[in-house]
Amino acid sequence: MKFFSSQITYFISNKKSKTNIQRLVQFLVILLVMIGLYGVLFHIIMEMEGQKHSWMTGFYWTLVTMSTLGFGDITFTSDLGRFFSMIVLGSGIVVLLIMLPFTFIEFFYAPWMEAQSRARAPRQLPDTFNDHIIITSFDPVTKSLIEKLHQYQKQYVLLVPELQRALDLYDEGYTVMLGDADDPETYTKMQINKAAMVVANGSDMFNTNVAHTVRGFNKDVKIVTTANFHDSVDILKLAGADHVLHMGNLLGRALSRRTLGQDARVHTIGRLGDIIIAEATAHDTPLVGKTLRESELRERLGINIVGIWERGNFQGSHPDTVIHDYSVLMMAGSIEQLRRYDELFGIYGVSDEPVIIIGGGRVGRAAAFHLKRRNIRFKIIDKNPDRIKNEHNFILGDANDLNTLKKAGIDTAHSVIISTNQDDINIYLTIYTRHLRPDIHIVARSTLERNVNSLHRAGADFVMSYASMGANAIYNIFEENDIIMIAEGLNVFSLKTPAKLVGKTLVEANIRYKTGCNVVAYSSNGEQIINPKPTEVIPENSDLILIGETEAEQNFIKEYVE
Repeated sequence: MKFFSSQITYFISNKKSKTNIQRLVQFLVILLVMIGLYGVLFHIIMEMEGQKHSWMTGFYWTLVTMSTLGFGDITFTSDLGRFFSMIVLGSGIVVLLIMLPFTFIEFFYAPWMEAQSRARAPRQLPDTFNDHIIITSFDPVTKSLIEKLHQYQKQYVLLVPELQRALDLYDEGYTVMLGDADDPETYTKMQINKAAMVVANGSDMFNTNVAHTVRGFNKDVKIVTTANFHDSVDILKLAGADHVLHMGNLLGRALSRRTLGQDARVHTIGRLGDIIIAEATAHDTPLVGKTLRESELRERLGINIVGIWERGNFQGSHPDTVIHDYSVLMMAGSIEQLRRYDELFGIYGVSDEPVIIIGGGRVGRAAAFHLKRRNIRFKIIDKNPDRIKNEHNFILGDANDLNTLKKAGIDTAHSVIISTNQDDINIYLTIYTRHLRPDIHIVARSTLERNVNSLHRAGADFVMSYASMGANAIYNIFEENDIIMIAEGLNVFSLKTPAKLVGKTLVEANIRYKTGCNVVAYSSNGEQIINPKPTEVIPENSDLILIGETEAEQNFIKEYVE
């Protein structure tokens, strides 16, 4: 009913619609006058022929003749009458069968359909919108962002310049508004003064225009933009952006972090306050063949093993989980605890072979930059001569050519990063690389989330999604919070302790059993308690730090937050 009333409101209030209705009424008046005139002439000619009929019969004959039904129950006998019938019939064909449908469609049906479309894709937001996020473009990053906003029940609106595109997105379930991103009036209609954040994620020049336009309306609203080129970062900040996300650098850094390096030392994935989330390979260490209970890592070092990666599959930290030769341990602890782990196990699995990076674009070069900062050697394979910087670190060739891979060191390399921007190529190269080296560590990039599972099935140990990475980064800025994306579908996140958990111990709460999330720390009064004992009580006014897959995170929110 609300949607129908919005259509009526738009249809009646629109100036063009009012004019069209007036024209339609005028046409109907002319049609009624013609029917009335023909009815009078019918009686006159019938009386001339000596026939008597009622006025109702005259109007009946007129409509039957004009509409070409021609029942034949009432007829003229004179030539004048037949000539009059021909005039009525001809005018009926023109007026009722041609002009009336055209006029109805042009002046009523088409405007009504437009009103329906406008109601689905409005040009102005209602005053009820408040603390919402304005998104100026739709791409894989913002699609993932909107899914996260739905998950946390945050209000947003997606700005779309084309009507048909807006209608398509509306039908898919998105909240849309029709308008041009470079029109200042658009942001007034989007309640910019009540908005919490604006996300500009188009081209660098488009984002600059949006940031500059929005900043002119609202000096306080948070503006987040993406940047395709490093040189655009400063320009976007000058235009008014508070945060500029260089997506190529973010993804390249994430891919480099997933490369476990050249030994069994721990490698940091992220940090939340004093707690560090890290990983270490079990390859060639004394841990291989033991269960987590037998490893006694928590008892000896205080480290919390929150899970184990096995060829892209994440397993929870059950005491009877067996550590295999190519298991990757996911751990949480303090700097001191992780240093003690390195002292015991960092000497194992030493290799000096370079990491192979397939794809020398922005993401591949960013991954190489961050590997270099960790003093890890690398070789970049690319078939574009313009990307070849030197013969020491770059190899010109196609990665599906065995000779090119051998030249890069595929026979001895411990890790490979597949970083092209085409998911089908990445799947192909993952299958090929896994076939050549069943024991190699493969980190792959996915542009679209739907291809993440395909890359895992192809043999990738870790997959980092361009879309999820960007969505998490933007949401972190919005909430002024930290969500560490460990891998696609697995996050470390922080939340205010729900009232249902205050005063309970971790044993009583049984969070892992109910939701699948693992509590790795909580903070209270500025102090962070890392790997709390199961018997400790969760205090009031605290923040929980949890690790869990996407489904587990949703289960926690549904169980305790909503």
